[in-house]
Amino acid sequence: MTTTTQLSLSKRVSSLKPSITLALNSRAKALKASGVDILGFAAGEPDFDTPQPIKDAAIQAMLDGQTKYVPTLGDMASRQCVADKLTNENNIPGLTGEHVAIGVGGKHVLFSSIHALFDPPAHGEPAQEMLLPTPSWVSYRPICEIAGGVVKEIVAGPESSFCITAEQLKEAITPNSRLLVLNSPSNPCGTMYSEAELRAIGQVIHESRDIAPNLLVLSDEIYEKIIYGQDSHFSIGSIPEIADRVITLNGMSKAYAMTGWRIGYAAMPGEFGKKFIKAIGTLQGQMTTNITSFNYAAMREALTNESVAGTVEEMRQAFASRAKLIMSRLVEIPGVTCPTPTGAFYVFPDVSGLFGKTTPKGMKITDAPSLSEAMLDEAHIAFVPGDDFGGCGGNHVRISFACSDEQINAGMDRFKKFVESLN
Repeated sequence: MTTTTQLSLSKRVSSLKPSITLALNSRAKALKASGVDILGFAAGEPDFDTPQPIKDAAIQAMLDGQTKYVPTLGDMASRQCVADKLTNENNIPGLTGEHVAIGVGGKHVLFSSIHALFDPPAHGEPAQEMLLPTPSWVSYRPICEIAGGVVKEIVAGPESSFCITAEQLKEAITPNSRLLVLNSPSNPCGTMYSEAELRAIGQVIHESRDIAPNLLVLSDEIYEKIIYGQDSHFSIGSIPEIADRVITLNGMSKAYAMTGWRIGYAAMPGEFGKKFIKAIGTLQGQMTTNITSFNYAAMREALTNESVAGTVEEMRQAFASRAKLIMSRLVEIPGVTCPTPTGAFYVFPDVSGLFGKTTPKGMKITDAPSLSEAMLDEAHIAFVPGDDFGGCGGNHVRISFACSDEQINAGMDRFKKFVESLN
């Protein structure tokens, strides 16, 4: 037998950190499978079932023989359906089906988008920058880094509901700025930008064309329909002055309770938009080719069926009710503070007031990860520590309330009892 001591993996993959969200969720599931009564608040997955008309459309498409390969980026009817949605609902100008890419979930489309834009720096040249407001979803950074870019954080805190200002963005832009990533409503923060804030950011992008001629915006709007604050959702890609510089990313997973269907899409108007979408197609053609063929019918049904829209609204109302419930319970817990959630299904409370304390079993709470570990082991509740979200995230934990009122109440009961037991 030959020795394997000299074999190695690629440096870019070996240096990747596993998702802490998936790791905590996996550990919680393993404990639950072993018989431990775990209450999970780690996964960002709606607890609702996919609306029946969407399922029926996929089943019928399968029965009709739609089980073969289709074009890499999807059939034109589905791509045009997305373009029509973004035109009519989001007011993004100049879109046709040729400006749309459909991929295997939002994360896949995000990966393809970033890899279509970034190059590793040539010898002696500076790296291209991703401007990333933090705290932010954990996958933006590693996807950029393995594409050869560097991440430049723009830190926002709870005092601004974790939203950066136009002034902060202006200060961060350099000639090497390649992409600004916005995620509104936000994972992990559960907050969102107002139209006025996004218009101010858009004005900075417009005025920075001479400073950063290659700067684009990627607006991740996967939670656009799950909002319950005073502000309506606003797409920064609808601002005419910068529309041709904005990639709008979305998918079916969150709003339509279709996480397992793996359907995401990106759109960008203009001539460069067509070139960008074609580049995604070239890359995707070497990765996955098309998504599951009969899912296109399901996607079109979700985007056009009025009864589905009614069900989506019912789910939104349920999330709004849960947001009020979990906030009413969090304010009861000493040492914990939290901005009011206005979108998505997360709260991101500051738990730094608990650092330095000791659990009943003698574990010292030094940071968010040790707090999360102790709560999982001793209180049997699964939260996600905020360290990997960047910025001020190390003082926070993410709690998903994509679960029933009963589970929220039970979990907050355990959380409160655990906090009150600390010394």
